[in-house]
Amino acid sequence: MNDALIAGLRAQCGGPRDGALLRFSLGNALLERGDHVAAADEFRRAVQFDSNYSAAWKLLGKACLAGNDAAGAAEAWRQGVAVARERGDKQAEKEMTVFLRRVESKGEG
Repeated sequence: MNDALIAGLRAQCGGPRDGALLRFSLGNALLERGDHVAAADEFRRAVQFDSNYSAAWKLLGKACLAGNDAAGAAEAWRQGVAVARERGDKQAEKEMTVFLRRVESKGEG
């Protein structure tokens, strides 16, 4: 099922529906499949379309961390915290702040 979803989402990339939500959805499906590097690439594309997409910043950090890129995760969460704070998205800000502290406390970020 997930492979069919990923194929369907990829088929829409580059078309008229390409955008932050499509790339976020594709990144999320790839993350669930365990393809952390490809997921991170899609989340990066999502924030290129919409740099204020705090959920994409959050999952970009998760994908980076799962792919053993703690520095990339920390940077994504720093960006995400700033975006969430600016938008008043308190829940996303709190979550990413916790994730960022964990990475920084391990000396990884």
